[in-house]
Amino acid sequence: MHSSNKLEKMKKFILTTCVALTFAFQSHAQESLQKHYQAFYKQMLEQGDVQGVINALTHLNVLNPSQERRDTLALVYSNNNQHIQALNLTGIEVNPQDSDLALQVKAISLKALNQPSRAIPHFQTMFERGPNPYVAYELADLKIQAGDSPGALSDIEYGITNTTDQMKYAFYERQQPYEVPLKAAFVHLKGLAQYNIDKNNIDQAIASFDEALKMAPNFNLASLSKQALESRKETE
Repeated sequence: MHSSNKLEKMKKFILTTCVALTFAFQSHAQESLQKHYQAFYKQMLEQGDVQGVINALTHLNVLNPSQERRDTLALVYSNNNQHIQALNLTGIEVNPQDSDLALQVKAISLKALNQPSRAIPHFQTMFERGPNPYVAYELADLKIQAGDSPGALSDIEYGITNTTDQMKYAFYERQQPYEVPLKAAFVHLKGLAQYNIDKNNIDQAIASFDEALKMAPNFNLASLSKQALESRKETE
């Protein structure tokens, strides 16, 4: 009996020791992998290798999950026009607990996927957290797309009032991208909203397009909008 108990204790000791060694080995291996992927991540950043950055962050998040790491990975996906992958990480629902990073990803990716109604609440929250003319512009543009031109006007008026002469906005509808003063971009949106609200008052909208073109003679989109309304006016 005494010998049997001794053997049993020895077995338990060996098992406990093996389990402890296994955990220690796994912990050491995980720590080594984490250091490897952190170094890999830094190297990919230096080389500007976006896919490498994505791979490194994915491995790091598997090894040591964190919301901050997920949000950073989602932002990299979004900036690389991989918007579905970005939203798979952040979700699309409105969440007051979202970090500023997650909020930005949801807003930008939903806008890029032509989901204005879903993007608006996230841009609205961004604006509430830190009002600025650029976010106001996105809000106004999306509200017009979603059919809320009256709601867009308040964002447009905020933008016109708070935009400085140094602020610019880039447009890409031409083969060669170009910039115009942000204020001119707001005035163009104002013309679109005015027309949507009262389609019988084409002259009012055209006057806004003229004002935008006066500020930015190279504003191709405003010129196209004006031509479209002038053509419509001639056929009435």
